[in-house]
Amino acid sequence: MRNVLKKTLMTGLAYAALSGSALAANYLIDDDQKGAHASINFKVQHLGYSWLQGRFNSFDGNFEYDKENIEKAKILVNIDTTSVDTNHAERDKHLRGDDFLTVDKFPKATFESTSIKPAANGQLEVKGKFTLNGVTNDLTIMAEKIGEGKDPWGGYRAGFSGTTEFALKDYGIDFNLGPASTHVYLDLHIEGIRQ
Repeated sequence: MRNVLKKTLMTGLAYAALSGSALAANYLIDDDQKGAHASINFKVQHLGYSWLQGRFNSFDGNFEYDKENIEKAKILVNIDTTSVDTNHAERDKHLRGDDFLTVDKFPKATFESTSIKPAANGQLEVKGKFTLNGVTNDLTIMAEKIGEGKDPWGGYRAGFSGTTEFALKDYGIDFNLGPASTHVYLDLHIEGIRQ
């Protein structure tokens, strides 16, 4: 009898574990048409007088998400740094060079979450490791869920947006842009298609 109970208990625990992991659906970031439904934008002050804005046109990634178990969510984003675009060819060439992104050595930046938890005002605190220019540091993104549901093509989608900032010097970028231009601000808009 004891063996039967033990076997039943172990089977139940295994089922619970499998069921729990199955609840978090995997979503592929919709980067079709070069960011048609997702975008990674940045801005940095120019001499303290205005904002210089740009984006990365090529990136991919995925996330796991279950609205009933937010803290089990995960996200991974890969950014093609050669795709930097500020709508100015000469400036973009400079940004790809050794003064900034050094894309010949480091053509990819990545963000991989280490924890996600609810925060104030319905936001999500997404902590993770951000690698840029060959340097990896901790980075926190304050995100919010935009919505989720069926799409017109028979799929299911979920979308989030988030903001963060980091110091250029923390990623080995020490080109002097002036005292007002030490930080980069990121706006992230991610829409995923459930797989």
